[in-house]
Amino acid sequence: MKTVTDYEMHLFHEGTLYESYSLFGAHLIKEKNKIYTRFCVWAPNAESVRLVGNFNDWNGERFQLHRVNHEGIWIICIKGDLQGHLYKYEVIAQDGSKRLKADPYAFFSEVRPGTASIVYSLDDYQWNDHKWMKTKAEKTILAEPVAIYEVHLGSWRRHEDGSYLSYKELAAELIPYVKELGFTHIELLPLIEHPLDESWGYQGTGYYSVTSRYGEPKDFMCLIDQCHQHGIGVILDWAPGHFCKDEHGLFRFDGSYLYEYETLGDRENAIWGTANFDLGKNEVQSFLISNALFWMKYYHIDGLRVDAVANILFWPNRHETENPLGSQFLKSLNQTVLAYDPSFLMMAEDSTEWPQVTSPVEYGGLGFCYKWNMGWMNDILSYMETSPESRVMAHGKMTFSLMYAFMESFVLPLSHDEVVHGKKSLLNKMPGDYREKFAQLRLLLGYMFAHPGKKLLFMGFELGQFDEWKDKEELDWNLLDYEMHQKINKYVKDLLKLYRRSKPFYELDHLSEGFEWIDVHNHQQSIFSFVRKGKKEEDYLVIICNFTGQKYHDYRVGAPKEGSYREIFNSDRDEFGGTNSINKKVLKTEAIEFHGRSHSLRMEIPPFGLSVLRPVKHRKERKGNGKEKVRSHVISRRERK
Repeated sequence: MKTVTDYEMHLFHEGTLYESYSLFGAHLIKEKNKIYTRFCVWAPNAESVRLVGNFNDWNGERFQLHRVNHEGIWIICIKGDLQGHLYKYEVIAQDGSKRLKADPYAFFSEVRPGTASIVYSLDDYQWNDHKWMKTKAEKTILAEPVAIYEVHLGSWRRHEDGSYLSYKELAAELIPYVKELGFTHIELLPLIEHPLDESWGYQGTGYYSVTSRYGEPKDFMCLIDQCHQHGIGVILDWAPGHFCKDEHGLFRFDGSYLYEYETLGDRENAIWGTANFDLGKNEVQSFLISNALFWMKYYHIDGLRVDAVANILFWPNRHETENPLGSQFLKSLNQTVLAYDPSFLMMAEDSTEWPQVTSPVEYGGLGFCYKWNMGWMNDILSYMETSPESRVMAHGKMTFSLMYAFMESFVLPLSHDEVVHGKKSLLNKMPGDYREKFAQLRLLLGYMFAHPGKKLLFMGFELGQFDEWKDKEELDWNLLDYEMHQKINKYVKDLLKLYRRSKPFYELDHLSEGFEWIDVHNHQQSIFSFVRKGKKEEDYLVIICNFTGQKYHDYRVGAPKEGSYREIFNSDRDEFGGTNSINKKVLKTEAIEFHGRSHSLRMEIPPFGLSVLRPVKHRKERKGNGKEKVRSHVISRRERK
């Protein structure tokens, strides 16, 4: 009968058993035409461990696990295939106390409020996303458009009776919706098993068990498979810093502080009422790093958004004292994950000023691919919530982000955290009357997509919700019955189309060469103008943003180059709910120096509006569209006549 090898034990205790899920948990073992179910658990300080479940009437007297070579690893093999059966470990501590514990490595769990683990095989799912996986590996994501739709599956949409949609139902409804909007990725709030709905998955018990709220693990595989087949990447929120303290979970697993720090001040997380993982313990590193690889291998996840990185980098109760155990864990995590799959996206939700978060570990960095730009998020929302007439005093909040925009590879987030718990919805953060709120929301979104950095937005913004996020209800879909909400929805779709088809918005996203201010100093009018550039010299766009309700005629803007420009996007179009202050005609430059440039142009500036200008290319500059050849044939025919 297969047991634990000395090599596996060595790697586990060393912190480098990166497929620890293959050793621990419940697994079907075939041997000599017989099937066994093997259970393996780490509980070094337990006096004894028993297996209990619905297959033995929850009586573990004859189901004692045996300890392997005093290594703290316990194992038992039961004859037969126990798939679908409920089970727990009855852990007897050295003081004689008993605890019924769910399996830390279980692949499936009972629907809450049940807390038992379920024997489940993840094998034999037939994936159909080979094209996606191949294409993803060939792309350089830094130079690609990335627009992420953040989703809480339990409140995106629900049945009429208030019950959740299943993973399969979400595949049928969420995927075409996200694709129609134009997002490149979805990001799912944590789906590890968790007892409390209100924690949104950030306080987990089953790190290897996708939550049973919406169906079985293979149903979730189907959801991801369908996303990939429709060209949509999937990112999963992941919380490796802390876990909930429910009795059946990881907390005091064998009577000792096993997964968590032993010292009270380091262990307790008073803000969330959780326990912090002991990131310096090798076995915990094997558990967590294996978990990251597990989601990649078994579920084809495209990325992890690592939650609360500040809580890992700094000791939570030591007044901003750096935690070297945490930073070393993150380096090991990122090195291991990206060695396994270089195209995988590791994203840090980090509110600190820690340097080189997205630099490779070998160059002194933490090794993440992207960092959430929390500074940009705080500044832009603070600016937008300021009354338009007072924005003259808050001008620096808009310009400061460009001082550091290229020091890291950033994601610009307007996430769930900004539209919950009294913070108001994005629309309701905007000052002014009904139409001004919508105009400023359009402007905010337009400026966000024109600003360097990948994009992330939480579900519901595209409906123009007045209410903040309600996690126990579905989104306010009824709003789409109303004109202004239909128009903001159309605006979002058109904005995403503009973003995805405009290389200057993403090709040099992470490099200073991709951005240039035209006018950064106009605080009196709160107007900002700048250039976004692509890799080719002729690929650039001019963006002008007016953050007041004042409309301007014949407003002069310095032009990057002499020539003609066409307005290709305007947030004030009537089809978006605006006043239609647009520039219909081609804008030609004049030899008038302005904004430090030799040529300039005059244009209409919409109130609370964003305008995007593209240089008009002459026919000889156009390549590959076939018009040059057609024109030459027409001329030759005329000459023959």
